[in-house]
Amino acid sequence: MGFTVEQACPQCGAPIELDETDRLIICPYCHIKNYLFAKDYFRFLLPAKASNDEIIYAPYMRFKGSVYLCEGSTINYAIVDLTYQATTLKQLPLSLGLRPQAMQMHFVTPDVAGSFLSCSLNPSDVLAEVGKRTSALAAETLFHRAYVGETFSLIYLPLFVHDGTVFDAVINKPVAALPDAEGLMIPEQRERPEWRITFMATICPQCGGDLDGERDSVVLTCPVCETAWEASEGHLMPVDRVVFGGDEKDLAYVPFWKITVREEELGINTLADFMRIAQLPLVKKRDGEDKSLSFWLPAFKVRPREFLRLASQMTARPPGGGPAAGISLKTLSPVTLPREEAAQCLKVVLANIVTDKRAFSPLLPRINLSVTKYTLIYLPFKARGLDMVQEETGICINKNVLKYGRSL
Repeated sequence: MGFTVEQACPQCGAPIELDETDRLIICPYCHIKNYLFAKDYFRFLLPAKASNDEIIYAPYMRFKGSVYLCEGSTINYAIVDLTYQATTLKQLPLSLGLRPQAMQMHFVTPDVAGSFLSCSLNPSDVLAEVGKRTSALAAETLFHRAYVGETFSLIYLPLFVHDGTVFDAVINKPVAALPDAEGLMIPEQRERPEWRITFMATICPQCGGDLDGERDSVVLTCPVCETAWEASEGHLMPVDRVVFGGDEKDLAYVPFWKITVREEELGINTLADFMRIAQLPLVKKRDGEDKSLSFWLPAFKVRPREFLRLASQMTARPPGGGPAAGISLKTLSPVTLPREEAAQCLKVVLANIVTDKRAFSPLLPRINLSVTKYTLIYLPFKARGLDMVQEETGICINKNVLKYGRSL
């Protein structure tokens, strides 16, 4: 379950309400578009109701994403959304409960008044804790774990100290009585944030045109020069994009990451190598010997079960076809899953396709899939009632799967 954030327009100052997954913001007043970017992760504040006391902000680190577990003969998965108290002060509440989802938050900016306690956790600590919790789902020996679509954020709980008692400044109720009220204010536990979110202009670096996308898009497209761009380190970087054509009208184009890889340990470097290790039939004796191994993974967020199904079916039966010109941007579904996040599921997809999972799973720790190329490919799908069908491969996606996946 996501949350909402209020942010002032950097151009006119008008308030804009954003969903947690929004990256492209359009001001409803001045209509200026900006793309949100943070160097490491976004930081949010819960609203404080207290007044006339110095606010002290305590950090809570949040993890949200899909976890895949490769066991001896099965693959388990789960959607995880956990928040961890990230200070050394154990007297504070362990979790924020449902307040982030129930209250409108704000981004942390350097001009926020108050004191900030330093964060004692880092993402690797949180991943280790998530790993411990999800390991309980594994009924057999666990050979590989993958996190897909993972996002980290810091949510700050406002506090204040009065008469030796620490109060929750959201509800103005005491949460802890400290023997030393100044314990919250030890200098080395305070951290004055210089964190800034970057507002990137959505101007095409190649032609100067106005980039297009939806609120949760991680890839923006230019309708003028037909290029695609993603945010990286505060800059727009080009994305290799291809739109496959279709024979029918009124098609919708769904994005997939085609990820070409090499694997030296077991020698899985061609499509034929992959077919042999997966024990899948070859159409011809030497079919695929000269084709590099590529995985086809959804470039959009969906529930783990659907993600794994689509990735496995598309990789085992890769579509043919070729680029088409003159495709309207309005028919392109948004890219909501970054390529690096999709690539974390490569070994899981491989393990899912292999027929003899029990024999193959122990090899997973040795396998090292090195990415040699990313290509964003839009495939044509035809509407069939509540479903969308890729005519060449016969692969089907329910429209509601795409709709609800955008809230993950």
